[in-house]
Amino acid sequence: MKMKSLPHRLAAALFAGDCLLCGDEEGADLLCRECEDNLPGLPAERCPRCAQPTAQGIACGHCLSHPPHYERTLALLPYRFPVDQMIQSLKYREQLALAGWFGKRLAMLCKESFAAADAENPAPDLIIPLPLHRERLSWRGFNQALEIARPAARITGIALAPRLCQRIRATTPQVELPWKERAKNVRNAFMCNADLSGRHILLIDDVMTSGATLNECARTLKLHGAGTVTLAVVARALRE
Repeated sequence: MKMKSLPHRLAAALFAGDCLLCGDEEGADLLCRECEDNLPGLPAERCPRCAQPTAQGIACGHCLSHPPHYERTLALLPYRFPVDQMIQSLKYREQLALAGWFGKRLAMLCKESFAAADAENPAPDLIIPLPLHRERLSWRGFNQALEIARPAARITGIALAPRLCQRIRATTPQVELPWKERAKNVRNAFMCNADLSGRHILLIDDVMTSGATLNECARTLKLHGAGTVTLAVVARALRE
């Protein structure tokens, strides 16, 4: 894959329709076919619960010994170059066109995953984007999870419910903390204002690293009656 300065390439892509990674003029949808096909992929065999690589795709030891509050994780890409740079351009350089690109592809993954939905494995009832605290939202100006969730909801036909869950505590950014401290950092950080009895919630975010924040949000949704919580993330950070 041909690669130049991503921020500059992204700006050119947004205005000229060029591929943001290689500059090819066929990048009308931000990436040309060659660059999209050459994005890094996730291992085929992963824990169905947390999406970390496992032998033969069985549940990982951590999910078996410490079951999370969500039942399944759908992940589109690994959180590594150039995916990490694309997500950072969305979050910190306000390149919202990337949210649409991510959202469309995450929607297709979800549609494929729930194509055979039935009574025992129902499709999601609601999409909830992982909420930001009002201070972080004011500083950033937008919630990247919501911007990704908008096209995902439109394409899948699943109702988008961005106001059912709120982040009520301003916490230290997880990236600044060791993994072992992250769960404690986000404890009781969320509030839900709806009865979700028996609902299947699709909880959307941009990146899943330790999973502590998403797990805490899922716990809150379960406390309000959610029957199933499926995570859908653009990128999964993998343990090496």
